[in-house]
Amino acid sequence: MPIEIKSSTEPAILVLEDGSVFKGKACGAKGETTGEVCFNTSMVGYQEVFSDPSYAGQIVTMTYPHVGNYGINMADQQSRGMALRGLVVRSMCYEPSNFRSEDSMPDLLVKAGIVAIDDVDTRKLTRHIRDNGAMRGIISTEDFDVDSLLAKVRASDTIVNVNLAATVSTTEEYKFVDDMDEYSFAKNPSPESKYKVAVVDCGVKRGILRGLAQAGCDVTVMPWDTPAERILEGGFDGVLFSNGPGDPQPVDKTIATAEQILGKMPVFGICLGNQMMSIASGAKIEKLKFGHHGGNQPVMNLRTGRVEITAQNHGFAAVFSSIGPLIPELSGGMTEHVDDLRVYSENRIAPVVQNEKYGKIQLTHINLNDGTVEGVAFLDIPAFSVQYHPEASPGPTDSSYLFSAFARLMDGREDYLDIDIAKDRLKGWHS
Repeated sequence: MPIEIKSSTEPAILVLEDGSVFKGKACGAKGETTGEVCFNTSMVGYQEVFSDPSYAGQIVTMTYPHVGNYGINMADQQSRGMALRGLVVRSMCYEPSNFRSEDSMPDLLVKAGIVAIDDVDTRKLTRHIRDNGAMRGIISTEDFDVDSLLAKVRASDTIVNVNLAATVSTTEEYKFVDDMDEYSFAKNPSPESKYKVAVVDCGVKRGILRGLAQAGCDVTVMPWDTPAERILEGGFDGVLFSNGPGDPQPVDKTIATAEQILGKMPVFGICLGNQMMSIASGAKIEKLKFGHHGGNQPVMNLRTGRVEITAQNHGFAAVFSSIGPLIPELSGGMTEHVDDLRVYSENRIAPVVQNEKYGKIQLTHINLNDGTVEGVAFLDIPAFSVQYHPEASPGPTDSSYLFSAFARLMDGREDYLDIDIAKDRLKGWHS
C-alpha cells in the first residue's frame, strides 16, 4: 500500500508589498499576520530559528525545503515563546520521527498562534528577496483578495526605528540555571563557575547563556533598560550585551549603558550587542539589502586567518569607516578606508582605527560573502564584539571559542582572541 502523507488542505496566501503573490496551504494558526519577510538558509535547527527572539517583527522563509521532519523538543527552545510574526515553508512535516520528539512543528505553531504557509515555491521567493531586498509581507488564511491584502501590508509597520528589543527582553532580573541533563547524550556538565557575568537581555538566546555557563560563568540576566550603575556596582567580572531583533538605534537605554560601561569592565557584545557597542563608539549603522540569516555564513578572523562557518540573524550592520580614521602603521600601511572590507582578508590585515572615545579599535572579523563588519576589538580597553551567534543553536560549533575568549579577557589576557578554533570548537562535547 502507498504511504499517505498527512498535509493541510486549508488555503493560505502570502502577498508582498511590491504586489508579488504566493499561494499555498495553511500549516499553523489561522488568521493574518504582517512583518518583514526574510529568508534563513539553515538546513537544520528550525526550532531554534523559530524560537530566536531576534526574529521579532519578521516573517521567516526557510530555504531548505523540508521542515519539521525531526519534530519538536522543548529543551531546544531558545526562549520562552516564539517572537517571529509568521513562517513560510516549501514542505511541512506533520508526522515527525526522532527519539527526542515531543510534538510536531504544525502543532507547536498552532499553540503559539503563529500563522504559517506551506507549499510555497521558497526558492522563487528567496531569489525575489535577494534581488529586490527585504520587504514587508502579509500571510492570511482568511482574506484572499489581493488588493485588500496589498493595502494592509503597505499600511503595516516596518522594523526600522522600532525598539523591538523591549518586546522580547526579560522584565525582571534572574539567575540562569543550566540544566545540562537535557543534553547529557552530547555535552558535558558545565564546569564550576569562576566568573560572575551580567547579561543585558535584548532578546538573548538560551544557547548563548549555556555557552557562558560552559565557559565557567555564573550568569545573571537583566532587562534591556538596566542602568549602568546596577552592573558596575554588582560585583560582576564582566558584562555581555546580547543579541536581539531589528534596528539597534532605538534601543537607546542599552546604548547608554554600554557607553558608560565600556572601559570600566570587560565587555562582550553579540549581534545587536555588537551594533550597540559600535553606536556607543560613534559608528553609523546601515540596513542590509536582505540581511544575514542562517547557519552557513563564512567569516574570517583577521587576527588568526581562520575562517569560521557561522550562525547569523541580523538585518543591520555597523559601518567600519565611521568608527574613526585608519592608523596606517597598524593597518598594513593603508591610509584610506575601502568600501569592500574583503581587501583585508585578501591581504591578511586586521586594520586599526583611532576612535575619539575609546582609543584604538581593530577590525577582527569580516563576512566573506559581502565584506561587512563581523567583529571588532577595543585595543585600549577590555572589550570586543561579534555580529554573529557563537553558540551553535542552530549552526556549527566553529565560533564557540568566543566564550573562551571572553573568559580569557576577564582573566586580563591580551591574546584573548588568538585561539585555535580547531582545538576549541568541540570543547564540552563528547561522542
